[in-house]
Amino acid sequence: MTAAVTANQKYLQGYLAWLRNEKQYSKLTAENYARDLGHLFELAAETPLANLKIHHIRRYIAQLHGKGLGGRTLARMLSAWRGFFTYLMRDHGVPDNPCIGLRAPKSARTLPQALSPDEAARMVDLPTDTTEAIRDKAIYELFYSSGLRLAELVDLDPQQLDMGAGEVRVTGKGSKTRIVPLGAYAITALQAWLAVRDRLARAGETALFVGQRGSRISPRVVQLRMKQWGIKQGITSNVHPHLLRHSFATHVLQSSGDLRAVQEMLGHASISTTQVYTHLDFQYLSKIYDAAHPRAKKKIKEKTK
Repeated sequence: MTAAVTANQKYLQGYLAWLRNEKQYSKLTAENYARDLGHLFELAAETPLANLKIHHIRRYIAQLHGKGLGGRTLARMLSAWRGFFTYLMRDHGVPDNPCIGLRAPKSARTLPQALSPDEAARMVDLPTDTTEAIRDKAIYELFYSSGLRLAELVDLDPQQLDMGAGEVRVTGKGSKTRIVPLGAYAITALQAWLAVRDRLARAGETALFVGQRGSRISPRVVQLRMKQWGIKQGITSNVHPHLLRHSFATHVLQSSGDLRAVQEMLGHASISTTQVYTHLDFQYLSKIYDAAHPRAKKKIKEKTK
């Protein structure tokens, strides 16, 4: 391992520790930053980070774009690199930030996918014949009932639930705390899980949801089991935790039309982030209109002489 590569790894470990300890980012978020920075290290190879200039970064982004990475992915990656260089300038004397002023290539904006209400009902209507299935049902009901992010859900402890008030206290991005309602089905599923949780949880474990080893369940396990359950339940979409979050937001907005309430429940810092669901809602209404209105798609025939 060369000196440049060794230094890069040292910088990375210091930066990740700063994200966890100072910025209070979750373990999953820090891992995402590490993955994005891994691309930078791979592209830079033997070039010391202090020697990178804007033309290097521009070429790296072009290379990644040429491999098929989209604009949103590259924008996120560039943001991670920019923050990393800001840290290096402040704590390690790197002279400048080569990512300043660069923008990722634009890509077409895609609407988030969502399950239909019937599909969402199938996804949470699991058999409860095993301890793991009881746990999984509680997880999916909570995703769909409250619109949590994956990292928020796996970080939950039982004391964050208030069954009597029908609420869950969630710590989201930037360590911001919000109170989100719990639906009746989610409360029932959570109570069923808490009644059998000790069958899996090891002594002293504080996590609400635990895996086979008795410790806090990992995000990857939640993702894999949800994908497997989606296939078993006959859902053709690629089922993942964010799909249930999107479904929650879409169905609440379709029923209430209250964009601000959806923003607060999702924990979005900006209303513009939530507004994508208004486009999704309009798309849904357009399909209903096209299917139901007698003059939606009929072409007016020209009168023949």
